[in-house]
Amino acid sequence: MLVEKNVPLQFSNTFGIMAKALALVRIASEEDVAAVLADPALQAVPKFVLGGGSNIVITGDVKPLVLKVEIKGKKLAGETAKAWIVEAGAGENWHDIVSWTVHNGYPGLENLALIPGTVGGSPVQNIGAYGVELQDRFDSLDAIDLTTGKSFTLNAAQCAFGYRDSVFKHSSNGPNGLGLAGKALITRVRFALPKAWKAVLGYADIEKKMAQFASVVPDALQIYEWICEIRKAKLPDPKVIGNAGSFFKNPTVTPEQCADIILREPKIVHYHLDDGSVKLAAGWLIDSCGWKGKTIGNAGVYERQALVLVNRGGPANPVTGGEVMTLAKAIQTSVYERFGILLEPEPVVV
Repeated sequence: MLVEKNVPLQFSNTFGIMAKALALVRIASEEDVAAVLADPALQAVPKFVLGGGSNIVITGDVKPLVLKVEIKGKKLAGETAKAWIVEAGAGENWHDIVSWTVHNGYPGLENLALIPGTVGGSPVQNIGAYGVELQDRFDSLDAIDLTTGKSFTLNAAQCAFGYRDSVFKHSSNGPNGLGLAGKALITRVRFALPKAWKAVLGYADIEKKMAQFASVVPDALQIYEWICEIRKAKLPDPKVIGNAGSFFKNPTVTPEQCADIILREPKIVHYHLDDGSVKLAAGWLIDSCGWKGKTIGNAGVYERQALVLVNRGGPANPVTGGEVMTLAKAIQTSVYERFGILLEPEPVVV
């Protein structure tokens, strides 16, 4: 086991924020975790689990021991009467796994194509896009308790999935004491991909593709290709323009609240949910407040999608975490003053 000192993290977070890990250990297997926890000098020190760095804003050098998850591997782990069970290592690139499953005849993840990050981060955030969330395709995961060193497995119910939420985002100091934030390292994730596959459509961007190819009955591969085209047209590639994807969660309101907003803003983009609540498009709210294309320091709002904050400085003069959060707070204030809605950030602030 090698403990690396003062490791640059600029290219280990998709925002491209310049910072360093004071100490870092690369985790390529469960044995690497065991070695860290068996080391008397490392057992009790605070730890920070880092995957693809796609959902974090680093505001300074990271003082806890960084565990950089690089566990690889993918396979068909089994099947049931209803689903194929595909397993992937937590360090695998998320989009690569989506592509691999679709091209190998295991449909179900196609709507989640091109979401940046790693497999291990997908259940933490309960990632979602175009009508599909990870919880809809989740079977189980393996993890290691960073306090005891014991391995454990969680099913969907035990992960307590919510909108861009899971048990991994909550502290054990919370009201029910069940949070695993900072306490666990995910090693492998399994997905239940339906044999009785059905296309998930219904979003405006996908409907435009359907209209454009009216003679095509889309299969999973076709939808995968459409989603890739849609995301490339709307969202910046983190390798070219640093960003953390969608920065704010789409807020949900009651039907009464939505009706009140519609009286003032008839064009507001909204979606009715099965539980009776209404989801509002955070990007539309931000755009309506005039933020698209605006900047504070080297932090900016992407011109094509107001929900995405970007690194205007590039690798040579990168944005700071402080600039990103200053811009985010200014947007929150603006939206709240106009709509009475407080936007909640998606990324974890480190």
